[in-house]
Amino acid sequence: MGDQHFKETVELTLKVIGGKWKPVILCHLTEGTHRFGELKREMPAITQKMLTQQLRELEEDAIIDRKVYVQVPPKVEYSLTEYGLTVKELLNVMSQWGEQHQERHLRGQGE
Repeated sequence: MGDQHFKETVELTLKVIGGKWKPVILCHLTEGTHRFGELKREMPAITQKMLTQQLRELEEDAIIDRKVYVQVPPKVEYSLTEYGLTVKELLNVMSQWGEQHQERHLRGQGE
């Protein structure tokens, strides 16, 4: 598993869905379509600028879809694309690992 291809593909995965906010955004979108304001309320620590940037990057990578409704006031909805739904399995694995890590830490084995 330590070969160059493995390292490059892990790096690519992290480039697309890594960072502090993208996995959190994706977790919310696995629950269904969300409007920008809903995402912002569910993640109060993220700035509007950062949320906009992260959503744009996920859209550019075809992970999420942005649907604009022409109305007043404007309405924009975000959802996972069919391709983006494939990320759910990865998020589940990350969640399971996080649970194990938390349990280990609580048992005092976090060294």
